[in-house]
Amino acid sequence: MIDMSNESWAGPSATDRAVYAHLTEHIQLERGLLEEYREIADSTDSAAFRYVVNLLIEDEIRHHRLFQDSLETLALMKPKEPSVPLMDFARADKAGVLEATKRLLEHETEDARELKRLRRELRESKDESLTGLLVEIMQRDTEKHIAILRFVRKHARRAH
Repeated sequence: MIDMSNESWAGPSATDRAVYAHLTEHIQLERGLLEEYREIADSTDSAAFRYVVNLLIEDEIRHHRLFQDSLETLALMKPKEPSVPLMDFARADKAGVLEATKRLLEHETEDARELKRLRRELRESKDESLTGLLVEIMQRDTEKHIAILRFVRKHARRAH
């Protein structure tokens, strides 16, 4: 592991040290936030609120893992396989990646249409159930999936 406080010419760049410090601080803040979410979920007498807070906890756990992986990758700086891999589209089966990405984008786009229809159908019951909120969350997740797949497609196309 690289000493991220090393400011010598051979050490990490000032940008790498700043990003490392930011990630470290954010991970510590996320830990506190996650604990607060858990305390709130455990203490509320509202089943609906507990359910929603537990959804947030799931996202916060994933966020924590992504920040931790990024931090470890930055600290390793090449000695072993990083948790967050480098973009290797140039070494991968480019045609296979692009074909799979195309299929997944088609599925996600159809999913987005279906969720939009479902949300319209749920308008009348939006004040009675959390289902409308859950569909909205799924719509946002689907938008995120589409953005991720477009990122992959863009970079796979550019790979030489």
